[in-house]
Amino acid sequence: MARADRDAEFSEYLRARSPWLCRVAYLLCGDWHRADDLAQSAAVRLYRQWHRASRADNIDAYARRILVNVFLSEQQSGWFRLAFPQRAPIEREAPALDADACLDLRAALERLAPRQRATVVLRYYCDLSVAQTAEVLGCSEGNVKSQTARALATLRTLLAPAWATELEGITG
Repeated sequence: MARADRDAEFSEYLRARSPWLCRVAYLLCGDWHRADDLAQSAAVRLYRQWHRASRADNIDAYARRILVNVFLSEQQSGWFRLAFPQRAPIEREAPALDADACLDLRAALERLAPRQRATVVLRYYCDLSVAQTAEVLGCSEGNVKSQTARALATLRTLLAPAWATELEGITG
């Protein structure tokens, strides 16, 4: 494939899927500025691997895995905490939920360990199976199940009693 064709194909993909990539990044990190940075870093890595990604069965899965890897590696290095002090959130279009409930959930998600947060986002926002989540995170299915169970237990504690009925039926 000619470079111009490859670039056009990548640009088309990114134009269509960048809002989704930013939403997933936001759920991982809890900050719109950082989410934009994560999505851009993931897009750069995706572009570098586009020759492989474009042939994948599911390009979104490929992009999601890159995004999660970028997020987890930044969490491990800790550089973002030094470079970017806490900023006021940017107002974005919110889903049709109670504003207080959204704030509670965002705050609770931010208190989860990075891998637990990634597991919850992949399982319940991206609607991935345990096996798919394990593949994205590069770990065993048992690890995904235990991370999910721990994360949900933490969320139940942090959000109770206001969310107790909503979280009661969800299992890891």
